[in-house]
Amino acid sequence: MARQTWSSRLTYVLTVAGATIGFGATWRFPYLVGENGGGAYVLTFIIVMALAGVPIILVENVIGRRAHADSVTAFTGTVRGKPIPKYWKLVGIAGLIGAFGILAYYMVLGGWVISYIVNLFTSMVGLPGLDLSSPVGKDVTEAFYAEHIENAPLSITIYTFIFVVINYLILRKGIIQGIERAVKYLMPLLFICLIIMVARNLTLEGAGAGVTFYLTPDFSKLTPQLFLDVLGQVFFALSLGFGVMITLSSHLSAKEDMVKTAMITGIINTLIAVLAGFMIFPSLFSAGLAPDSGPSLVFKTLPIAFSEISFGNFFALVFFFLLLIAALTTSLTIYQVLISVLYERLHIRAAGAINITLLGVFILGNVPCVLSSGPLKEVTIAGRSIFDAFDYVSGNICFVLTALGCTLFAGWVLKEDALAEISNHGALKSGFINFWYPYVRYAVPILILAIFIYGLL
Repeated sequence: MARQTWSSRLTYVLTVAGATIGFGATWRFPYLVGENGGGAYVLTFIIVMALAGVPIILVENVIGRRAHADSVTAFTGTVRGKPIPKYWKLVGIAGLIGAFGILAYYMVLGGWVISYIVNLFTSMVGLPGLDLSSPVGKDVTEAFYAEHIENAPLSITIYTFIFVVINYLILRKGIIQGIERAVKYLMPLLFICLIIMVARNLTLEGAGAGVTFYLTPDFSKLTPQLFLDVLGQVFFALSLGFGVMITLSSHLSAKEDMVKTAMITGIINTLIAVLAGFMIFPSLFSAGLAPDSGPSLVFKTLPIAFSEISFGNFFALVFFFLLLIAALTTSLTIYQVLISVLYERLHIRAAGAINITLLGVFILGNVPCVLSSGPLKEVTIAGRSIFDAFDYVSGNICFVLTALGCTLFAGWVLKEDALAEISNHGALKSGFINFWYPYVRYAVPILILAIFIYGLL
């Protein structure tokens, strides 16, 4: 059977944008900006996206489209008539482990968001819930978080399962009829929600202070540690090292200009992340709240800001709906990485591959992560809760090793084949292409090793 290809460049770019615009852009980026002094982090993020993000997107695109196969099989076969050593499959396997680890806790975050949506909606119709129609304090948001997130394993398990079912209904239609078609509607909806929130929050009294904090670089914050933190965020934001880009680009047409699509992807991801900051910091400063509240910024601090504005419940509902869409467009593509390997490499029927993947992740990953703040609270792995352990292993080890392996594979195994693939076998002429090859062969592996060593330390 001929391999399915994306119906157009637009649908591919939208799908890749959906894969990369998840909690990384809408949750992780804003709180890291708040913790690292605002504008200095934003400026560094934009620079690193251009210097590292886009070149590594192209590395994974080259590997995926050349193989037209899943993210493990892509590291097998022959190059210039010689067989590729079998140990290169370990790069793809590390990506699978990372994808599983991300989904283990990522889907639970989706369950948290659904919990907020449900409780905001019930309060709007006069039932018990999270009422942000009038000003509330931190004691209210922290009490809600403790009662409905930390100490509610049953309801969070149900909400997480609902999020899994939503993914299942889309995935069972396939990568083109399912993921592509869903993203064509979800991405414009995400943009609309984002623009509504940005427009509303920029008009708040005192919003200017938040914009100033967000855009004014404090160059005293530009340290090697900040640079490495930003590099890690770029990897996380672009879903690099999980096999996502390899899987999606394996469905690319041989005539597609991968340089152009990679640049568009980097621009869209940066734009969404920057817009997320314009959505969040004006509201925080308008309400007189500190921007450096870390990972709890979205779930504990931001609801306070919504309670300070007119129609707070409604705008909070729009915001969490935006988060859910962003999470969905990402989870679909990460699931597809695992499904593709089961379907293409192990020859399991598509329906069976989807069932095994979603049920396996739910039972072995999602449920333990939910219980890690309740009945399994005392269970730790290397001093970390189960939830945090999945995050650390996938985010600090697997994805870095996979990205490093991909750059070494492209630069030192594929060699001229990588250059031929990115130039469409000479049909595309660009100075960037000639720069890209030695850059990812020598410079990028050093950058990735720096992240890895820093992450371990």
